[in-house]
Amino acid sequence: QVRLIESGGGSVQAGGALRLSCVISGRGDMKLHVGWFRQRPSKEREFVAAEFINGNTFYADSAEGRFAVSKRSAGDLVILQMNDLKPEDTASYFCRAARSSQALMSQQGDYWGQGTQVTVFS
Repeated sequence: QVRLIESGGGSVQAGGALRLSCVISGRGDMKLHVGWFRQRPSKEREFVAAEFINGNTFYADSAEGRFAVSKRSAGDLVILQMNDLKPEDTASYFCRAARSSQALMSQQGDYWGQGTQVTVFS
């Protein structure tokens, strides 16, 4: 069974940076699209960033230019580098993997991590 475990969250001053990591296990030879979602306080879960199997990346407007997603270790490690953090980035961040790009973006089915908390203070 595929499992995703996030780490790297914490508290950081506005303007600072954090690097989130997601370790994927149980994938075998399965190819997966990967990405990150977040849930801000009192908000619905929202898309942040994705890297697809073909290597293309895609970012939410809120993340473009500040965040970068990358796959490492043959696709079993997913990094979200977050720079120039803002208080509105405060959220629980979830690693996401799916067998299809549609599932990845729709949030339906396949795989989720348990989340890691990011708090950005002024």
